[in-house]
Amino acid sequence: MRIAVMATGGVGGYFGAKLVQRGHDVSFVARGRHLAAMRDHGLTIRSAGGDVRIARPALAEDPGALGSVDAVLFAVKLWDTESAAAAIRPLVERGAAVVPFQNGVESIERIGAVVGADAVLGGVAYIAATIAEPGVIAHTGTMARLRFGPVVASQHGVANALFAACKDAGIDAELAADIHRAIWEKFAFLAAFSGMTSVARQPLGIVRADPDSRAVLEAAIREVWSLARARGVGLAEAFVAQQMQFADGLPGEMRSSMQNDLMAGNRLEAPWLCGAVARMSAAAGLPAPVNATLYAMLKPYCAGTARSN
Repeated sequence: MRIAVMATGGVGGYFGAKLVQRGHDVSFVARGRHLAAMRDHGLTIRSAGGDVRIARPALAEDPGALGSVDAVLFAVKLWDTESAAAAIRPLVERGAAVVPFQNGVESIERIGAVVGADAVLGGVAYIAATIAEPGVIAHTGTMARLRFGPVVASQHGVANALFAACKDAGIDAELAADIHRAIWEKFAFLAAFSGMTSVARQPLGIVRADPDSRAVLEAAIREVWSLARARGVGLAEAFVAQQMQFADGLPGEMRSSMQNDLMAGNRLEAPWLCGAVARMSAAAGLPAPVNATLYAMLKPYCAGTARSN
């Protein structure tokens, strides 16, 4: 199976490298210093589960130059969705399917509006990984899992082929029967977790240990649960309690990627996380005061720099 990784950040770099390590045909799209470092020194993954080094990865700055591929693992930041989708349109026109592994719940529609809805599957990644330095991906903890699946019948073949490739590479992967529910399951926790850790400027352990901030975290998850149910997504009655139990089992030092971006002065995905909860809830006539407040507090930083007044 021929796979393109768009682009080589924490998610794409880690899972792409695991596939290459097993001999699969993977090309990585990157730019700038990260691309230059990989050309000179290869791609390195630092992970508690075992380091990986790809000495000579197949690289490109322009995905259209890659020729034909069967699947594109789409893992760019949410603000780059439309521009990155336009960049891979030549691959889709040559027959590629797109599997988004982004945060949020709107990737299928946003990418589909650019490349065509029938080309876009659904996907979810569970991993804490980031570019530690050009050419190097750092994987924190041991969680590294993919869930993906078709949204139309014509996508079953490529979904099955990608699943087989992942299993061959030793990747913890699941071919989800209901990918929309899987996406919302992650979103419900991530929107609350990223918003709370970013606003508090504290890791999860601090947030969950304080009764007041813990209650806010739980309320934020409940707002997403209510929104999902209103939109026909079958999240279980016990879902919120299960998510709080899940939070209690995570490392106390865990920080969200949005919190890391905030502290580094980078752009934030808040408009598509807590901001999306507020926006979609308002459209559905549902209250979402917690997520709306988290978003309001993060809005001055969403472009990457705080406004002074």
